[in-house]
Amino acid sequence: MSGSKQLRCTIGSETERMLNLGHPWVIADRFTSNWPKTECGSLIELVSEKDDSLGTALCDPGSRIVARRLSSSVIQLDQQWLTKMLKQAQVSRSWLDFGDTNVARLVNAEGDSLPGLTVDRYDDYLMVQYYTSAWEKHLEALSPALQEVYSPVGIYCKYRPQETRKLASGKESRSHQGWLLAGDPAPHNLTVRENGLNYRIDLVKDLHTGLFHDQRQNRLEFRRQAAGCQVLNLFAYTGAFSVAAAAGGATQVTSVDASGRYLDWACDNFKLNGIDPGNHEFITGDCFVELDRLAKAGRSFDLVFVDPPSFSTTRKSRFTTSGGTSDLVQKVLCLMPTGGLLVTSSNLQKMPLEKYLKELRKGCLAAGRHLQVVEVSGQADDFPFSPSFPEGHYLKYVVSVVQDKI
Repeated sequence: MSGSKQLRCTIGSETERMLNLGHPWVIADRFTSNWPKTECGSLIELVSEKDDSLGTALCDPGSRIVARRLSSSVIQLDQQWLTKMLKQAQVSRSWLDFGDTNVARLVNAEGDSLPGLTVDRYDDYLMVQYYTSAWEKHLEALSPALQEVYSPVGIYCKYRPQETRKLASGKESRSHQGWLLAGDPAPHNLTVRENGLNYRIDLVKDLHTGLFHDQRQNRLEFRRQAAGCQVLNLFAYTGAFSVAAAAGGATQVTSVDASGRYLDWACDNFKLNGIDPGNHEFITGDCFVELDRLAKAGRSFDLVFVDPPSFSTTRKSRFTTSGGTSDLVQKVLCLMPTGGLLVTSSNLQKMPLEKYLKELRKGCLAAGRHLQVVEVSGQADDFPFSPSFPEGHYLKYVVSVVQDKI
């Protein structure tokens, strides 16, 4: 690709305006429908209607995001350019203090000017995830660049399109499993550290690795808040927040998830940190059903963490963040005393904070309670975003004190 001439593709005035503001996406429209045919992953030169060059983009024909601009200049997507971009991302993280942590986001897609591509470090291994097939033909150049900058033992790779539900359900023909791109394979039970705690992760089998480390800083604060509390963790997944709460001195942690396999994984994480899972509670079931059961049993929790997936389906219910958060909050508040702490989180990029807070308001009003927001935060600082790309600030983490309605 290094010596190939790029096709010149014309964009409309609105797309030009967005690019000049720094937003890297070219959304399919009447202009892109007239572009010459090209292969997925080809480099194209974007030009205005006045034929002014607007730089190089990575093309993904047939997709809603038909191209992602890599540079406002005409560049070649080769090892040399990628190495430069990786070193730039490395320098930006030199300001950060990770403490006793060996998990980090090294490249955060648009936040590091490599749209559609992320790179995470898990101890001595890297995980490359690409959110458009356009990156596939450039992995050969990316691999040696990663080796030069980070010197990993092994590099894994995973395709992560926007429609991840299709991957998880098996409806997508592509595999969601990771594969070894370069170097040596990771051990079967790879353990990493975050804020001094141990977590087992898997770089191959699952859609996710088992640890959402964009919550690293939030999890550390949650650990402090959990001291002396009865804690409920809904949609617990592999129990990272449950482990943090137990390590922070919670009297008991109740973890609820629809997947028994993930809760078994959570138990393993407890053991990795010298915490007896037998002193805590693990419930396999639909969270809505289990909330009703806990309420009937008269249970009460001082600290509740709610971080559902953006979309989930069980035999009992179907959940979406935009439609189900208020119902979830209403049920949770029936289990909480005045003065309790409710922590809610969502990674749904399409839902801005203002709309998310409206869901919380709707839920607390239905429960006849009042929520006093004391903290609002987002993803960890190794997940940078650009003010020109507000979609990059996707994580909403809201801490509220539960009060009675006055």
